[in-house]
Amino acid sequence: MNIPDIAVDQHILDLFRRGQASAMDELYAQYADTLTSVCYRYITNDEDLKDVLQESFIKIFTRISSFECRGKGSLLAWMSRIVVNESLMFLRQRSNDPLILDTDLPDLPNEDPDTDELTPEVMVQLLRRLPEGYRKVLNLFVIEGKSHKEIAELLGIKPDSSASQLHRAKNMLAHIIKEYKSKLV
Repeated sequence: MNIPDIAVDQHILDLFRRGQASAMDELYAQYADTLTSVCYRYITNDEDLKDVLQESFIKIFTRISSFECRGKGSLLAWMSRIVVNESLMFLRQRSNDPLILDTDLPDLPNEDPDTDELTPEVMVQLLRRLPEGYRKVLNLFVIEGKSHKEIAELLGIKPDSSASQLHRAKNMLAHIIKEYKSKLV
């Protein structure tokens, strides 16, 4: 992920403070692709993704006046948190059963699959094949750096359930990667 220079963030924030009409356009032009990628990890339906992003940008635009820049990347981190929270809220409202508790996957070794020759784009596509509950926990733990306690609070589950879901998500992802690679040969 390419984090813009602090001067870019300051310029955008100054436009908002001055009430410039171009502020929203500049923020969107600078960050839309990155924030779409964040949302894409959670939301698999394209129409839902657009809705969640729209709600996220509305929150960003209406709350940006309270944002305090803390250095390079802080604006992006703040906006990413909004996108993740909006994505989780959307999934929570839409789903009555966010976690998958049983799988028929064979046990795979507790080692990470070889992903060296897989592009980031392919990895994202493979991650998106995980069931929603697994995908949420994996994203929150691996990418967002949340602890099992934090994930449990966000998703309304027990920390042990988060750890179990992560293990199952990794197992299923390893199976998906193995299957994908076998088709390449």
